Amino acid sequence: MDAGAVRERANGLPREPGVYQFEADERVLYVGKAVDLRDRVRSYADPHSERIRRMVEAAERVDFAVTDTETQALLLEANLIKRHQPRYNVRLKDDKSYPLVQLTDHEFPRIEVTRDPDDGATVFGPFTNKGRVEAVVKALRETYGLRGCSDHKYANRDRPCLDYEMGLCTAPCTDEISTEAYLEDTESAVRFLEGETGVLAEPIRRRMETASQEQAFERAAALRDKLDAVEAFHEGGGAAVISREEERVDVLGVAVEGDSATVARLHSEDGKLVDRERHRVDAPDGEERVAAVLSAFIPQFYADRTLPDALLLPEDHGDEKLAGWLDAEGVAVRVPGAGREATLVELALKNARRKAGETDGAAALARRLGIDRPERIEGFDVSHAQGKAVVGSDVTFADGSPETGAYRRKKLEETNDDYANMRALVCWRALRAIEGRDDRPDPDLLLIDGGEGQLGAARDALAETGWDVLAIALAKDEALVITDSGVHDWDGDDPALHLLQRVRDEAHRFAVQYHQTVRDAVSTPLDDVAGVGPELRNRLLRRFGSVDGIRAASHEELASIDGVGDATAEAIDRAL
Repeated sequence: MDAGAVRERANGLPREPGVYQFEADERVLYVGKAVDLRDRVRSYADPHSERIRRMVEAAERVDFAVTDTETQALLLEANLIKRHQPRYNVRLKDDKSYPLVQLTDHEFPRIEVTRDPDDGATVFGPFTNKGRVEAVVKALRETYGLRGCSDHKYANRDRPCLDYEMGLCTAPCTDEISTEAYLEDTESAVRFLEGETGVLAEPIRRRMETASQEQAFERAAALRDKLDAVEAFHEGGGAAVISREEERVDVLGVAVEGDSATVARLHSEDGKLVDRERHRVDAPDGEERVAAVLSAFIPQFYADRTLPDALLLPEDHGDEKLAGWLDAEGVAVRVPGAGREATLVELALKNARRKAGETDGAAALARRLGIDRPERIEGFDVSHAQGKAVVGSDVTFADGSPETGAYRRKKLEETNDDYANMRALVCWRALRAIEGRDDRPDPDLLLIDGGEGQLGAARDALAETGWDVLAIALAKDEALVITDSGVHDWDGDDPALHLLQRVRDEAHRFAVQYHQTVRDAVSTPLDDVAGVGPELRNRLLRRFGSVDGIRAASHEELASIDGVGDATAEAIDRAL
């Protein structure tokens, strides 16, 4: 598809949340989610990465599905990625997916929980908790008598089965109920699944009150629990909002190499590590590769697993819809900067790298650059928000592995100039080395996160201070290596490139982590706004970049952010 074809297709899409699929030759090439389908698909007329540009060129058409909420779009996207394994998506290589509820296309529809719906079925979901979904489907069957049996069990019966005796089915197989009455009951179930909670909640509440009046307290308690599940079913994509202590904690680390990535997961219960595992995924193009891996991995991995009480990440996943879903599920998400939690993240990162880095990247890099094997490499990156909370990172890799005890970070003068910031950071490191104020050995190689401009600024700092160390750069978008001899596009499987990517990604992670710490420590006018706590303040700052960005946002943009709404948006407008 060319740009014109993409725009023409987008103009025919609704302005509603949902998922979209780029397809070619009966194959799904890419699946995405959107708050506004029309705007999101239109953006593909001007792709932001080479990978997506190739995908759009290969696509022949765009299909879509509308969802009721952004959370459902998030979960449906994860299901479709798992089902179709699209070439251009980040994919977790397992077969788990989120549960759906289907009403089959039979004369007497069957209701069931499934991950692979039948053709022609009416499908609801996806949902996040299979146990809760099964409990609600059982409640629907107890209330409306819908069948749940297979076609083989249903056919040619001369008397009702045990489900009829247990009150789970009205036995249309033996004409115990008319077609019209059964379809009326089916329609009631559809109304509930479409969001009309009272259709199921009120009959259960009446049964609970009757049981209580009859002093059948165990039955009343069971019905109360069932009522709680039913009333919570449509919250947060099919999940209740639960407040609980953090007994179960998952820690994720990501190592990206070329076109693939390794995600390491550590699982802690009651403060003790009880499990660890690694998963291979496809890595995306673009700058924020670790964030993109996390935002794709988390909803896919937890499709058929219990969510933890807390997730510890090496950096922010950057996905507002994912953040909203995790918040609704009661999962605390943190990017720790220090302490025991930061140590756990470092351990997860080591596990991820151990899986990924199995060849001698340092030796390969020496051959590529025509130098001695670089035993020590230092990586530099700068992070800021439109010139505010400007910080720099200086990470060290020894013999191809991170030496976290030799990491350093620096607050820089606040200026919205990436070149000047990089020059100041490298100048600071060089002067410390020359003046003997840095207790680390001099590195064999400096790696600058950025392009020719950032590398030029770093070389200016080296020339000014007289620190004689080779410096090269790794550009973010296309993984181009910039050296004295020019710009190089090394093969994606080159171990030398993989080592540089690990150093670059670690410098980026460490810089972003420090930037968030500095940014969050700064007081803002938002602190005095009722209804805006630290988490919402940080979400607003991430979304709009700075207080000035929030100030420039429209009332509608503010109100659309999860947790804001009209009243809080008005309070923010007044405060700013």
